[in-house]
Amino acid sequence: MKVIKGVPVNIDNVVIGRITRTPLGRFRRKDSILVTNDFNTSFTGYAGVITNRHSSESLIKELNHIPFYYQVSELDYLHDGDVVSLDKEGNIGVLYEKNSIHNAILATEECNCDCIMCPQPRKKEQESKTSFNLKLISLMDESTKLLGITGGEPTLIGEEFFEIINACKKYIPEAQIDILSNGMKFSDFEYVKKIVLLQHPNILFAVSLYADTDNEHNNIVQAKGFHKTIQGLYNLALFNQKVEIRVVIHRINYKRLPKLAEFIYHNSPFAYHIAFMGMETVGLAQRNIEKLWIDPHEYIPQLKDATIYLAQRDMHVSLYNLQLCILPEELRLFSAKSISLWKNIYLDECEKCGLRNDCGGFFASSRDKHSSYIKPLKID
Repeated sequence: MKVIKGVPVNIDNVVIGRITRTPLGRFRRKDSILVTNDFNTSFTGYAGVITNRHSSESLIKELNHIPFYYQVSELDYLHDGDVVSLDKEGNIGVLYEKNSIHNAILATEECNCDCIMCPQPRKKEQESKTSFNLKLISLMDESTKLLGITGGEPTLIGEEFFEIINACKKYIPEAQIDILSNGMKFSDFEYVKKIVLLQHPNILFAVSLYADTDNEHNNIVQAKGFHKTIQGLYNLALFNQKVEIRVVIHRINYKRLPKLAEFIYHNSPFAYHIAFMGMETVGLAQRNIEKLWIDPHEYIPQLKDATIYLAQRDMHVSLYNLQLCILPEELRLFSAKSISLWKNIYLDECEKCGLRNDCGGFFASSRDKHSSYIKPLKID
């Protein structure tokens, strides 16, 4: 989540609202946060006000307890229809960007796995995030095309998970909902049945599978989850649900990528999409970096074999988080821009590259930890 800094006034609890740069009629202001440098207007009724100007005691008094942020940096980052949160520590969290295809909600930080490369380490939560998320979804633009539901493990919130799906169906009916999961809960046939009975028309279940053997997969997720995940995939297939299989590549599992591709084809030919993913080096991945890191250039032979094997069998394959310059030409057509804009960077070397605009770039965390084979490419 992109965070912008400012100086808060009149904020005791977190405020959430939709950005507007155009003053609204008084009865339309309830859930809106006005971005303005014009102080010669009434702010009554707004959920909050944001400016990059300095404040004054008279202005603060005039605001009459309306949440207010001044001296806000990066004000140009905020656009009409974005949804933000304001807290008393001076953080403006950009929760939703109207013009982005990389929006997601964090259902929970709890998880029943402890994956050694997880960028979002699990945490014990004191209270549910669901009320907050339901409010967030209700403020999203109804023409939103894609929303991810992530964690932690989203399915651990129980019945509240169904509330979130129903809210998506109500407020963002055109959106594909991508549920990022370890798939273990889907081994419960009745649970999958309940999801299907919600009759959401467009859900993609993005399930992590890191190896073709239970020992290796379980070692990576640090839980006895392999067989539950496989059963979960089968249950989703029984209900004709769209399934994406996600594989994060690192030193522990790269050698068996071709075997994993064979396993997926023989055991999950129903998969709608398979994504081989470069590792984001934050969270537990950073903590375990010596055990996990391998220059992506070194696993290209195994990645090529796995990708071509699946593609030749008419399975839809993509490569995420991998730069075009480290991929051989025959793999570049599988590359996708997969990194959220707020944490997407390019290196100085990229500025001279003829394929820069087609490349997905890097995670910001990869600035100092990336392939040694990054180089600008020329267009013939």
